[in-house]
Amino acid sequence: MSAADHVADPPVRYEVRDCGVAIITLNRPERMNGWGGGLAGMFFERLDEAEADPAVRAVIVTGSGRAFCAGADMGDLNAIGAATVDSASQTDVSKLVARHPHSVMAVRKPVIAAINGACAGMGLTLALACDVRFAAEGAKFTTSFARRGLIAEYGISWILPRIVGNGVAMDLLLSGRVFLADEAARLGVVNHVVAPDELLSRAIGYAEDIATHCAPSSLAVIKEQVYTDTMRSVFEASDRAEKLMHESMLRPDFIEGITSFFEKRPPNFPPLVLEKEDAS
Repeated sequence: MSAADHVADPPVRYEVRDCGVAIITLNRPERMNGWGGGLAGMFFERLDEAEADPAVRAVIVTGSGRAFCAGADMGDLNAIGAATVDSASQTDVSKLVARHPHSVMAVRKPVIAAINGACAGMGLTLALACDVRFAAEGAKFTTSFARRGLIAEYGISWILPRIVGNGVAMDLLLSGRVFLADEAARLGVVNHVVAPDELLSRAIGYAEDIATHCAPSSLAVIKEQVYTDTMRSVFEASDRAEKLMHESMLRPDFIEGITSFFEKRPPNFPPLVLEKEDAS
């Protein structure tokens, strides 16, 4: 493939809709959007771009072709497969993943996964790190780690039990079995299952509704609460929520939210600005 082709067809596509929704598309369909250095690095670059852009109020992550992300790019893993056990143990796996998928949870804006096809291993970890998950009917899921001689990687052992409970998480992690989108919804792995040709439009509609009607400052604080309160007792979380609620009532967003409700119009919330202390 020529350099011009790489420019024209990058491993990750990025667009921002007028509605305030950014769409990040994993774009190596010939490799089932396998997670590797080039794709992973560019994914996080685009995610950082969406985080810093005041015009973006919600983010959608999806895949091109038949897969959302079918796991680690086996091309990047060829060196490990050909190596001895001793040399493979010295492999810097961080080069394959760029940043850990759980860093998606630190993004202050809602991140919605639109799972268009195969979602396995690292791909499932990435999807679970998103805040809400839509899946196309027939999409296949698997943790796969135990069947590859690996362990529950990059935070999935933390987040999966919190989404589906310990019993279901143990079933999926220990068996490494394949399950389809309908079962994924029954187990709580995904929130919505839709027809494949409606997947992106439904996810965009959901994200656009959030972008139009929800205060970016509220979304940022709510996300931080959900992901950090799991480390606190209910008493600590409640006391902290009272403090955060008082702070939210001092922001102009609160006045706008109440005023727009009584005036029966869409709210006009200010955008979320990436402050210098948050960028460190």
